[in-house]
Amino acid sequence: MKSNDEVRAELRQPALDLRAMVPEVLKGYSAMSKAAMAEGELSAGIKELLALMVAITRQCDGCVVSHTRGAARQGVTRQQVAEAVGVAIMMNGGPGTVWGPRALHSFDEAVEALHAS
Repeated sequence: MKSNDEVRAELRQPALDLRAMVPEVLKGYSAMSKAAMAEGELSAGIKELLALMVAITRQCDGCVVSHTRGAARQGVTRQQVAEAVGVAIMMNGGPGTVWGPRALHSFDEAVEALHAS
């Protein structure tokens, strides 16, 4: 399993290359993401957990890293992540039992990095 830093490093240059080629698409995606993740009736932390569950379901390592980092920044607890992962396992079966632990590990890395900075 790759660390959060390894996943981000692997995706960094291809993302920059794509952004240079289709900047308006990525600007639109960024604006949509900010709007969707903003505080509302659902807290930003809950929204990060929802996004993390989709990331687990879609088996997207970059998404898992992004949303565990976001969850940590929003003050989501390890227990909240674990309970949300339990729902992902229930909905996904076997793949959830692989990607759920990966997500919990990623969250632990994100919390450690947050406290180190």
